[in-house]
Amino acid sequence: MATADFVPQDPQYAARVAASFARQPAMETIGASLAQVAPGRVVIELPFAPGLTQQHGFLHGGVVGMALDSACGYAAFSLMPVDAAVLTIEYKINMLAPAKGRRFRMEGLVVKPGRTITVTEGRAYAIDGSEEKLVATIGCTLMAVYGRDGIRH
Repeated sequence: MATADFVPQDPQYAARVAASFARQPAMETIGASLAQVAPGRVVIELPFAPGLTQQHGFLHGGVVGMALDSACGYAAFSLMPVDAAVLTIEYKINMLAPAKGRRFRMEGLVVKPGRTITVTEGRAYAIDGSEEKLVATIGCTLMAVYGRDGIRH
């Protein structure tokens, strides 16, 4: 994925992304970690875990989608104002190959940031030793949310 030179509105964007990620029990449950944060780009990694597989032993597509959604969401969040929270409006995922590997990398990248709506794309890779395989792509649309009870940045 090509990267653009985005300028974050919040100079503390990386700390804000990390703090929000740390509040996600879902990411903790699947063993995901925040690997990289840059303006408009986030990488999440997770190890293989038998408890996250489907009936054939591959990482479940729902887990792939969940981690990609978070990578894209945080990529968008990295460019939002300090008082914004982020919510996904919609995503479409394409499963390209079975998610079989020892670990996985989910990359989210902003395509077009906006005041309210941000469009992102993402890619999921299965990693086994030195081999990497693209297993899924996602298109994700996110919304900046302000001043709503129960939704914090």
